[in-house]
Amino acid sequence: QVQLVESGGGLVQLGGSLRLSCAAPGSIFSINAMGWYRQAPGKQRELVAAITSGGKPNYADSVKGRFTISRDNAKNTVYLQMNSLKPEDTAVYSCNGILKTSPGGQTRSYWGQGTQLTVSS
Repeated sequence: QVQLVESGGGLVQLGGSLRLSCAAPGSIFSINAMGWYRQAPGKQRELVAAITSGGKPNYADSVKGRFTISRDNAKNTVYLQMNSLKPEDTAVYSCNGILKTSPGGQTRSYWGQGTQLTVSS
């Protein structure tokens, strides 16, 4: 079972910055899109940002201009740089990857375990 490993969550003050990382195993055959989702208490999970295999990013309107998604294909890692954080950014952030584990295998969606971000005012 493929597990994406996230790191970088924590507690930050209003206006602060934080960077999340998500790494897929080195044994992965190929990675298509990767993205970050978040779920706040009492709310549905929402897409925050995604990036294609070619590096094209896509952002939720609520984070445009504040968050930047990037990826390092050599490390099978995707990053989410979060600046100008607001209390409404508080949520559990989960990484998602569209991966193929072997040349003949299916392309499937995999998730990380989630990491908590809390922005205090």
